[in-house]
Amino acid sequence: MKKILFLIITAFLVLYAAYFAGVYYLSFSEGTRSGELIKFSKKGVFFKTHEGEISQGISGAQIFQFSVEDGKKEVIRKLEDYQGKYVKLTYMERYATFPWLGDTKYFIIDAKLEHSPHFSKE
Repeated sequence: MKKILFLIITAFLVLYAAYFAGVYYLSFSEGTRSGELIKFSKKGVFFKTHEGEISQGISGAQIFQFSVEDGKKEVIRKLEDYQGKYVKLTYMERYATFPWLGDTKYFIIDAKLEHSPHFSKE
């Protein structure tokens, strides 16, 4: 009986570890999005996570919400500096997320300043 209980608990722990590793390391998609960085903050009650939004259209017609992991210090610093500017974000979309990682499935890998197409000199 103890051997069966041990095997069930071990199988449960292995499945949980595989699920966590899959959610964390496997990406559903990767890509870039551009827009005006309208919000970037650290929020949460139990788990403080970095969350942000970019506006991808004129007058906020389409909002892209994203998260940034705590380990990405350089990306966090860039986004704090780029507040209110037009940016290009490189992201990784995960299948799911955990509360201590962020609120969204979109995690920013890199951020760059871009020239706004709405105010180009042509």
